[in-house]
Amino acid sequence: MHTVWKGAISFGLVHVPVKMFSATEDKDISLRYIHKECGSPLSYVRKCPVCDKEVAWEEIGKGYEYEKGKFVLFDKEELDQLTEESSKSITILDFVDLTEIDPIYFQKTYYLSPDQAGANAYRLLMEAMRQTGKIGIAKISIRSKSSLAAIRVLADCLAIETIYYPDEVRPVSQVPGLPEPGIVNDKELDMAKLLISQLSMPFEPGKYTDDYRQRMLDLITHKIAGEEFHIAPARQESNVIDLMAALQASIEAVQHIPADPGPSAASATTKPKAGAASRKKTVAAKPDKTADGVPVVDEATGPIPVISPKPKRRTAKSKESGA
Repeated sequence: MHTVWKGAISFGLVHVPVKMFSATEDKDISLRYIHKECGSPLSYVRKCPVCDKEVAWEEIGKGYEYEKGKFVLFDKEELDQLTEESSKSITILDFVDLTEIDPIYFQKTYYLSPDQAGANAYRLLMEAMRQTGKIGIAKISIRSKSSLAAIRVLADCLAIETIYYPDEVRPVSQVPGLPEPGIVNDKELDMAKLLISQLSMPFEPGKYTDDYRQRMLDLITHKIAGEEFHIAPARQESNVIDLMAALQASIEAVQHIPADPGPSAASATTKPKAGAASRKKTVAAKPDKTADGVPVVDEATGPIPVISPKPKRRTAKSKESGA
């Protein structure tokens, strides 16, 4: 893992040197803009509309538009002074219960590991938080942005989650079109609760997959191999008018669903949906390996590559925000 931040956790007079690593990664498939006429990828040019020329990074500063067309400018040194004192410290302000924080506040998760000779203090803080069931609310500055953060124990590691400040969370009262408080039909409510109980089960994150990303990878693979790729049309959804009938049909459908025997058995017994036959005919036309594990070679196009999503490139905008 790549270290994204180095500093220390401080609570009271205790000082815990730590290093920070991203706990999550973005696996979205990044598509480039291509010039249709010649097939070349387009580049992003930082151009001044007044001087009518491309601007190099060393000639770029930052400014705040306080009125239309009027800016106050900042040097890098001025911005660095604002974060110099707080950029290397995670200061725990309070200890609270995790259940007291609504998930809307959470932003991004990082892992923390002990740095230098901080293993003993790291282990002490982690065990104390584990036994008390508390998490720490702290302040941290990452890439010149100040954030609140929640430090908690995750397995045998300390994790820190950046969270929004309260004034960054929009109030529910601003949401348009919310229904007025009213009386709910008792029979419909009982049916809805029954349906929820039928669909309730322990959370298993491994069972959820990104279907869109897999379809995109399949499309890329077959386009490289020069094969035709058909996508079944989406099912037309109709507006549900009779709630009781829809609830009853949903409960009956859930009751007739057999227990999940596992991915291999499920794939062997699942019937294809309408329109899936034509897709299977084209998508699964060629395996990428033989039974002996040897890559299949197409006489016209060569070996069929196995595609995996590439990490996103940092754009000019992300570089500037991280400066």
